[in-house]
Order: sequence, then structure tokens, then C-alpha cells
Amino acid sequence: MEGGDPLELARVFAATGAARLHLVDLDGAFSGSPSTGLLERLLPAGLPIQVGGGYRTIDAVETALAAGADRVMLGTAALDREFREEAIARVGAERLVVAVDVRDGRVAVDGWVRTSEVTPSQLARDAAASGAARFLVTSASRDGSLEGPDLPLLRDVLATGVPVLAAGGVASIDDLLALRDLGCEGAVAGSALLTGRFTLAEAIAATA
Repeated sequence: MEGGDPLELARVFAATGAARLHLVDLDGAFSGSPSTGLLERLLPAGLPIQVGGGYRTIDAVETALAAGADRVMLGTAALDREFREEAIARVGAERLVVAVDVRDGRVAVDGWVRTSEVTPSQLARDAAASGAARFLVTSASRDGSLEGPDLPLLRDVLATGVPVLAAGGVASIDDLLALRDLGCEGAVAGSALLTGRFTLAEAIAATA
């Protein structure tokens, strides 16, 4: 499968059993000003969409949800406890995903161009204490690499007891099975699907 028109691709995923779309606005991640344009364009595919990339104000989060997003991912802004707790109070923990993006053992922010002093375990514990309902854990160095997921990183965050979605490095059905057996709620598969390492139908059947 090769990338192409986003809506056509979303419809293919919907037809082959996808439960949710994972959408990241890279321009928004760098600028801190996300747009709902692509989100709205993908809604006709009929799948719930979790969207991220630059959501650093409550207004931006609420705008995305009002535009049709099912969940909004908080990355850079999630390090701010006051913001995180206000967002949870305003829209509900289940509508939010706290993104734990990691490079060299520290949480990466601002579109991954800057590394904070916060460790992934620190952020996860702090966010869990705030009432976070779900984490998306991404190894930045493995994202798009097809080198396999960072299982020790995921294990550290899973220790909080909060459900975890895994991202970064997924390359095979065996990777998906390893993530399932580790206790991850789900996984983001991008490059592996687009390059034909496995099909969505194969992944669903193998992990059912």
C-alpha cells in the first residue's frame, strides 16, 4: 500500500476493519497553531479520529472536538500540570490522550525539536496523578524506522496502570503481538502499513 489521498486511504482503512484513525498535524506541532482542515476532510471515512499536533490551548482542544475529533492528543502542553488538569476538567479525561514523546531518555517537545529535562516515567506518573485516562508513548528515534518498538520504555509507562497506545518502530506482526503481550491497549502502525510489511486485516486477525 502506498500513501495517496488521505481520505481515500482512510476509507481503505475503514473498509478493512480499522477502529480509529491517528492523525498528526505536523505543521501544527511546529507552529503551535493546529488546523482542523484535514480532520474535517477525513470525517466522511466514518472512523473516530484522534488528532494531535500543536494543541497547547484549551480553545484549540475544544475546537478540534467540536470539529469532529474523538480524542485530542496533548504533547508539549501535557508537561504543564495546570493546563493538563484544566483540560481534563473541561473536556473529560476520555477525550484526551497524553502523548509521551521520548528522545534520549527525556520527553521531547515542540514538534520533537527540543528535549525537556523530564523523563517519561516522571511525566507518566504526574499525568496519572492528574487523572489522565490514556497515554500515547512514542520513541522519537524509532518513529518511521521500522526497527521495532521500544519495549523497555513502554514497560516503564505501563507501570502507572494507565492504558498505553504504543508508537514508533512497529514493523511486523510479531511487534504487534509483543505489544499486546506487554499489555498495551493498542498500537499506531503507519510506515509498516504503507510499505506493505503487513495488512490491516492481517494485523487485526493476528491480535484478536
